[in-house]
Amino acid sequence: MKETIDRLRSDGGERIAAADTPAGIEALRVALLGRKGEVTLLLRGLKDVPADERPAMGAALNRLKVELGELLDARQQELAGGASGEAVEMDLTLPGTPPCPVGTNHPLVSVLESICDIFYGMGFSRGEGPEVELDYYNFTALNFPDDHPARDIQDTFYINDKVCLRTQTSPVQVRYMERREPPLACVFPGRVYRNETADASHSAEFYQIEGLVVDTDISMADLKNTVDTFVRNFFGAAEPTRFRPHYFPFTEPSVEVDMQCVVCRGKGCGVCGQTGWLEIMGAGMVHPNVLKGAGYPEDKYTGFAFGMGIDRIAMLKYGIDDIRLLYENDLRFLNQFRGVL
Repeated sequence: MKETIDRLRSDGGERIAAADTPAGIEALRVALLGRKGEVTLLLRGLKDVPADERPAMGAALNRLKVELGELLDARQQELAGGASGEAVEMDLTLPGTPPCPVGTNHPLVSVLESICDIFYGMGFSRGEGPEVELDYYNFTALNFPDDHPARDIQDTFYINDKVCLRTQTSPVQVRYMERREPPLACVFPGRVYRNETADASHSAEFYQIEGLVVDTDISMADLKNTVDTFVRNFFGAAEPTRFRPHYFPFTEPSVEVDMQCVVCRGKGCGVCGQTGWLEIMGAGMVHPNVLKGAGYPEDKYTGFAFGMGIDRIAMLKYGIDDIRLLYENDLRFLNQFRGVL
């Protein structure tokens, strides 16, 4: 067998040196080292070698296998370096190319942080609360009557009779007031859940940001000035706003806040339903029952609260026509926002 090993070492080396294509190298690798290759068959034949010679022959065959493998790898690299087989000259001082694009913030995260930055500039702080919430904080403490439709299971995800997934970020303001004395001004961003069928403008999971101000002599004028300042800073111009009477259990009086349509500039289009206005948030003066439940003297403090969907604000700012695009993780969509948020 020793003569066979020597012959295969010499013959294999010559065949490898003569190969002139990557495909030829792979074919030789199979012929020499594959499952039915010449070296593999010799290894399987060790059982027929006398016992006293078997260790030496096994070691020789393993050395041959390693040597031929190294020759095959070296020849393959030569062929990959150029048509002539010569190595390609490389300038190792050149900067490398990143293997993939560097990650960036999701547009919703960027919009959320941009909104918070504006309110930081107005003296607001930031608070957070649990997404799995007690029914008491999600409804009762916010002055929702027991028979309010929002308490129904077709609108709210319940864990049990007393626990649900929060349907709004308003519960955080109640928890915040319970732990602090006025004056206070805070925003509460976070994820909320509602039992809704997903479509272009609705989702069962989305993001909101709640704002709360409580102090002596707070009025609706303070609310309007705060909203106008936010719109002017976020959308980059003095966009007109309007307040429409509305109803929320936890504010009185309550309003819906509209902004002039950013698409048609108030002329009327399909985006704004030909009205020239787009709803951006609900707001109002904090209901006395909510202040009382937090332990504040009814005759001393007043406050205002507002809430808006971060998803909707992002859609308005960047002309996104389907909320589902924000949650599908389609890189073709997400990469459009690199460097613009």
